[in-house]
Amino acid sequence: MLELNKIIGLSTSIKALRELIRLLGPSDSTVLIVGESGTGKELIANALHGCSGRAEGPFVPVNCGAIPRDLLESELFGHKRGSFTGAISDRKGRFQLADKGTLFLDEIGDMSMDLQVKLLRVLQERTVDPVGSLASIPIDVRVVAATHQNIEALIDEGKFRKDLYYRLNIMPIEVGPLAERVEDIPLLIEHFSKQQAKALQAPISISPASMKLLLAYDWPGNVRELSNLIDRYTALYAQQEVDLRQVPASMVPSGLRKLMQGPQVQNRPWGEDAVPMRAVRNLDYVTADLFDTSATSTAVIDIASRDRSIDEIQRVINLAQGGPDFPEEGVELKQHLLEIEQRLIKGALSKAEGNVSKTARLLSLRRTTLIEKINKYGMH
Repeated sequence: MLELNKIIGLSTSIKALRELIRLLGPSDSTVLIVGESGTGKELIANALHGCSGRAEGPFVPVNCGAIPRDLLESELFGHKRGSFTGAISDRKGRFQLADKGTLFLDEIGDMSMDLQVKLLRVLQERTVDPVGSLASIPIDVRVVAATHQNIEALIDEGKFRKDLYYRLNIMPIEVGPLAERVEDIPLLIEHFSKQQAKALQAPISISPASMKLLLAYDWPGNVRELSNLIDRYTALYAQQEVDLRQVPASMVPSGLRKLMQGPQVQNRPWGEDAVPMRAVRNLDYVTADLFDTSATSTAVIDIASRDRSIDEIQRVINLAQGGPDFPEEGVELKQHLLEIEQRLIKGALSKAEGNVSKTARLLSLRRTTLIEKINKYGMH
């Protein structure tokens, strides 16, 4: 249960995650953990192991994306002496090393198709065949796999076996990005500050204004990025209160620098009722004329232009729905589709108050796909 306490947070999603780990831990069923990089998938796998009857056995992690594909088979299943160049002695693979314990297969989506076939057989037969061996070796291992990729999309692209996916996805766990649980950020900062402070030294603290910036930041690197940032500031400002305005620019993530430099920071209050910064930052149609009263005439022109554009898009939608006769001059279909997509994204961003994850759900898109489109259209 000790590892479970390392999953820090009081948000609803984290409480639900800890409860799910308690429920799934005692089972021997295979688990598939899905989440963005840096969300703590290995920590969850370790907690599952700690809550299981295998807690006294080994927990063996292996990153399938970090080991060259021609060596991964030997790494997982072992090899016999002389089976290939450099195999100077028999070697146990990770499956054998994890016997009576848990094997954590991180970044399973990076595994080659030929190795996926062999892994499927191991999961089905509960035996491994070391490279160069003619005999199968029985194993008693619980497998926990993880990936930051969309496995279903990989299946559609022919890069991942559907039968292996179903074999791994018996007990699914989805862990959300840090941006979806901002209420946990102060607790995580306190935890990492205490963890990284040197013996007999007080942990660093964060100034109130800087904390508001950290709460508004999207954290693309998730909890790992936050941990690294606190590690950085602990080294630079040991036992001090950190004010991001006093930190060298090179020591502040680029996304945070944009928050600090944007007009919304200079012109908007930071009180309890202030509009969340990400809501302003993510809407590209909140332009400088909101902060510049001299831009009235330009704003009127922009509004008139936008209204004409909306009318044209509505005409195209009416055509698609079987409306009036198709115009003689034709329509620029590709351009209109792009404009419709942009307006739908803007509308959803507005509805979600700039929260990218919520916007992705409103549009039935993956968060990474939405971010690509936001970058494509310059919606920063």
